Amino acid sequence: MRNHFQNLYEIAEGQQGYFTARQAQEAGYSEFTHPYHVKTGSWIREARAIYRLSSFPKSDQSHYVLWALWSCNRQGSPQGVFSHQTALSIHELSDLNPAKIHITVPKTFRRRTEIPKVLVIHRENVRADDLEQKQGFQLVKPLRTILMLEQDHGVSRDFLIQALDEGLKRGLITKSSLRHPTLSKQERAFLAKLLKEARP
Repeated sequence: MRNHFQNLYEIAEGQQGYFTARQAQEAGYSEFTHPYHVKTGSWIREARAIYRLSSFPKSDQSHYVLWALWSCNRQGSPQGVFSHQTALSIHELSDLNPAKIHITVPKTFRRRTEIPKVLVIHRENVRADDLEQKQGFQLVKPLRTILMLEQDHGVSRDFLIQALDEGLKRGLITKSSLRHPTLSKQERAFLAKLLKEARP
């Protein structure tokens, strides 16, 4: 059991205390023992087949790990990355305070159960170099987030101007990245115009 706990702790440590039922089994815990560990208080059931070690307190960003694990595919790999208003909020690049959590999943993503009401699901295949790794979850980098929000007519352009200006000031976005070859001609033109509005 000590080895099982150590295995599970190492998994949970990288995920802010969270782990899936599948990960617990891989660590050595039979699925029949999971209710027992919840009953004793050493595990806290956070969602269907998702737990948290009670020794790990929640942080301001730990709930993102929960939803990243919710998006796992059959192989146990998280599919969702935080994007749009949520990514902008995590990066602290605007005054946006979204009421729901925006998560982008691959176009092939399928979920048999009902989507939780707290989530807004976007479907897009995001390039790996447009992603940033946090402890236990991934999110879209600032520049790509701004480009995603260009298509979201529910977000004021003023927020995009603010995000670009703040991102440049803090070094999260570089001027050279605004002209990166991976950007389309339309994207580069949009960013150039946004930059002009941010710093006339």
